[in-house]
Order: sequence, then structure tokens, then C-alpha cells
Amino acid sequence: MSWKYESDILVVGAGPVGLFTVFACGQLGMRCHVVDAFSEIGGQCIALYPEKPIYDIPGFPSVRARELITRLREQAKPYRPKFSLDTLTTGLRRDNRWFFIQTSKGDEILTRAVIVAAGPGAFGPNRPPLAGIEALEGTSVHYWVTDPQQLRGKRIVIAGGGDSAVDWAIVLSDIAASVTLVHRRAKFRASPASLSALLQLSDNKKVDLRVPFQISALEAAEQRLEAVTIEDMDGKRETLDADVLLPFFGLSSDLSALSEFGLGIEGSTIPCDPLTMSTRASGIFAAGDVAFYAHKEKLLVTGFSEAAIAARSAFTYAYPDKPYHFQHSTDRGVPRPVSA
Repeated sequence: MSWKYESDILVVGAGPVGLFTVFACGQLGMRCHVVDAFSEIGGQCIALYPEKPIYDIPGFPSVRARELITRLREQAKPYRPKFSLDTLTTGLRRDNRWFFIQTSKGDEILTRAVIVAAGPGAFGPNRPPLAGIEALEGTSVHYWVTDPQQLRGKRIVIAGGGDSAVDWAIVLSDIAASVTLVHRRAKFRASPASLSALLQLSDNKKVDLRVPFQISALEAAEQRLEAVTIEDMDGKRETLDADVLLPFFGLSSDLSALSEFGLGIEGSTIPCDPLTMSTRASGIFAAGDVAFYAHKEKLLVTGFSEAAIAARSAFTYAYPDKPYHFQHSTDRGVPRPVSA
């Protein structure tokens, strides 16, 4: 296999920390190629809570996750990153100081260093055990919402009791024909503020709460959902007319795609040195939730700082003969494209 792409830095993960890594590397004159298992840029911010406000981003008293991703993309855009989405890293070989990264698409990426900003790793939905659900996925069954307007006027059944289920019930109550939230327990795991808003919508008949119930069957015709059967703990069944089912039972994460990198993965994290963000593998660095060290704070602002440190360390590794000159972004001026 001959390499198809070449970059200074391979970034694993296109979530918020991965996008800021592109900017941090671009500030140092390095080009990035970003690989992500998800089909869209934005990671869990887009998959799980695009409309949810985030309050701990410096300079933003409140910013919705979707807007944050949009702004991070704009910040990274001048540095012309390449993106390989819906793609896993499947192998690695080294030649002197170069890495050759194999992907699930059969491509090979030549890069000088690697920064892993993969959050919890490649993630996928926890699919409920319902007969025929696979045939409806992508048309009537969705595990995340990328464009709420596509659900306008639909009869929607949401299953789950966490933040995603509750938040989407709140958001979609304004645009859907009906929203029914099904949860097998009377107690929800959502934040108190979201739960309070949900209960208010329930009182106003804008969201129909069915608790404690769980979904037991789906009715469909021509690969389109028509109804959902729910069942309480005593076996009593009801049928709900439905156009769309949104099962929010969490995501399963997996770092096995990085198993050949020699990172000493521990569960869903990679041990690293907080002073350099270096891992156990020379030339591979980590940032964001995937990076672990003593007293780690899993905040976005922490991940952004780690991305800047990792970029500095990757520059030193990739270009050992080049002097590193620190400059403030105001000294560098308007971001300019990194030369090809």
C-alpha cells in the first residue's frame, strides 16, 4: 500500500478539542489531517446535545454546542485541514521519524506526529433490542438529531431518561406534531433545570410523559414507522401512533482502533504526561477527555489547554532542528493558510 495523504500532524477526533488542535497546530505552521469515526464534524457535541447550552467556555456566558462547533470550525478553517469522517484508524507502522497510519477506508496517511483527541473513543449508539429496528434506522429511527427542522410536524416518541432524551423532548416540543417521552423509571437522570422545564411542558400538555413504561415493539410498513407499542411494569400495553422514534440509551465508546499504537490504554483513557501531553509512544500525544493524568479535570477548557501543549510538543518532535519561537496570536496576526 502506498500512502494517499500527507500531513504534519494526524489528529484523531473531530470534536471540539480536535478542532482546536487544528488551530493550535496551524498557529505553529503545521498542517493537520483529522480522522473521526463519526459521520459529522463535532463529536458528541453534535451527536448528543447540539442544542444544549454550555456555560464554561471563557468569553461565552452561554453558547449552544452546535454554535461552539461552528465557531471552532471557522477558527480552524484558515489552516485548511483535511477530514476523513466515518473512518477509523486500523493500523500503524513507522519509518525513521514518519508514521504511516492505515484507515478503515483502505487509505494510508503519512504524518510526522499524532495527536489523539478522541474523547471516549469511537462511539456508537446502544441499540434497544426491538425486532426490525435496523431496517428503520436512518429513516424513522435516529440515535442523534442533526437537524431538528427535519422533524417538524412529526409524531415523535423519545425513549430514555437522561439529558439527551429530556433535552430533545424540550426542543422538539415547539416544532413536532406531538412528543411522547417514554421512560422505564419515574426518576429521570437529567439535570434539575431540564427536568423542571420538562415537567412544565408536561403540565401544559406539550409533552406526553409515559412513566414507568418501556418500548416493547415497533409497527412499520414499507420501512416506515407507523406505531410504537409500550408496556408498563405490570405488562399493560398501549399503542402510540408515531412517525419517528428517538432511542437515547447512551453511547458505547471504543478505543480499540488505537490498540496498535502502543499507548498503554487504560479503560477509555490514555495515560500521558501533563507537562507535554506525551503518551508512552514516542511522537504520539493526547488531549481532551481521552488524556489521563493525576488530578485531571474533564472540562472543555482543560482540553483546549492540553491541545495547545500537545501542538507545541508535536512541533518539537516533528521538527527537532527547527527552533520554537513563542508568539502571542496577536503577534502572529490574521491566521494565514498553512502552505501545502
